[in-house]
Amino acid sequence: MTPFAEYTRYDGLGLAALVQRGEVSPAELLEAAIARIEAHNPSLNAVVRKRYEAARAEAAQVDRRAVFAGVPFLVKDLLATLAGEPTAYGNRLLAGMPMPHSSEMVRRWRAAGLVIAGRTNTPEFGLSPYTEPLLYGPTRNPWSAAHSPGGSSGGSAAAVAAGMVPLASGGDGGGSIRIPASCCGLFGFKPSRGTTPTGPEFGELWQGFVVEHVISRSVRDSAAALDATAGADAGAPYAAPARARPFLDEVAADPGRLRVAFTSRPLFGHGAVHADVVAALQEAARLLESLGHHVEEATPPIEPEADALAFVTVLAGETRAEIEQLALLAGRKPRAVDFEPATYSLGLLGRSLSAAAFAAAAQRLQLAARRMAPFFEQVDVLLTPTLGAPPALTGALQPSRAEQRLMRVVNALDAGWLLGALGVIKPLAAKTFDYIPFTPLFNATGQPAMSMPLHWNEAGLPVGVHCVARFGADAMLFRLAAQLEQARPWFHRRPPGY
Repeated sequence: MTPFAEYTRYDGLGLAALVQRGEVSPAELLEAAIARIEAHNPSLNAVVRKRYEAARAEAAQVDRRAVFAGVPFLVKDLLATLAGEPTAYGNRLLAGMPMPHSSEMVRRWRAAGLVIAGRTNTPEFGLSPYTEPLLYGPTRNPWSAAHSPGGSSGGSAAAVAAGMVPLASGGDGGGSIRIPASCCGLFGFKPSRGTTPTGPEFGELWQGFVVEHVISRSVRDSAAALDATAGADAGAPYAAPARARPFLDEVAADPGRLRVAFTSRPLFGHGAVHADVVAALQEAARLLESLGHHVEEATPPIEPEADALAFVTVLAGETRAEIEQLALLAGRKPRAVDFEPATYSLGLLGRSLSAAAFAAAAQRLQLAARRMAPFFEQVDVLLTPTLGAPPALTGALQPSRAEQRLMRVVNALDAGWLLGALGVIKPLAAKTFDYIPFTPLFNATGQPAMSMPLHWNEAGLPVGVHCVARFGADAMLFRLAAQLEQARPWFHRRPPGY
């Protein structure tokens, strides 16, 4: 079968419309996706597990009335499970463990007509803002092979940017949809907490920080995908406010005149913000003002150092819990050799913390949401850079060799308390938060946020800008995103050679 030659000219809804009109078949779309994966994945390493034959069988059964009828899709190799297949989490033990059932998100994606062609690369447990797991190796950015596509949904973002699929899944616990969207010149939307389901295996993830959704080339694909997946599933611990109408309808609606605050002041940490991302922010502020919005510089009430420390504390505790759960599944005690050094060290730190320290950190971040609420009564949207810098070079954010040696020693001694005593965690956390000073806070507060590809720097690398709204105001963000997409179109911008 000859692959559909115009495959990359369309977004997901555009491809589905062709299927719905009978102009192309789901099988033809899948073969086009497979051809692009086979052509580009050897250099990008975005897709780490292919499921072509299963996808061909599923394409033959697609409901051609579905919103994404027959559209090829890739699923991040984290959280989302497919019955009978592994979900590796970037970990060597899980890579060989088939999952007993499919997650609710996977069920809803399939009901929407999406055909899952494979799984995408992710760092171990989704812990880093770069995608360089030891298990599968680094994913490359289609805009520059020397640079990272971000993380933790870096494989998905690289695949969409390279035109393998029009949209792919992601999960966002500290920016993991928005970070790679910024690095790869894509639209990345993090819904409000509780919008999409976490069942049947999970209640809340990372104290409610994590939400799953997609990375896409168009705003309308993101809106339609959220329409297909939004809503609590059985046993959910909580749910976001119900939407008044489909998010896809919001894409065609006027956002009105919004009150926009903008800031380049880091919300986590205290590192310097790169001139390129400040330029992107200022350009976006001018664009918003030209569209009739009220724009002024203002920073929400923040406590960057204390909130960042609380975030690391919660992450350490959650990582230790994940390590112990995985060891239980494998029928063995937790062992350093089964995990990457940084993952196991973070887990040891989590084990060394008291329950009181973990609870205090979680409470501090809950209070951050309380501090934030009055600010968002005065403004509709907060505009920031997505990242503190343009896409990082591959390997640049990794622990240094000396830090890795020290972690291996600590891991061998099984002594997480040493990490704090020797002052290892603080500089590692600072390196990360200097790169992602704007995204994690809104995982803690649960607010909707999005990264938009409105700027490219002189080196030709994408630099995203970040918009945040009050909890539950996802519809308003979609209206604004569509307005910005129309005013400064990005769909036609593709990496050279893709």
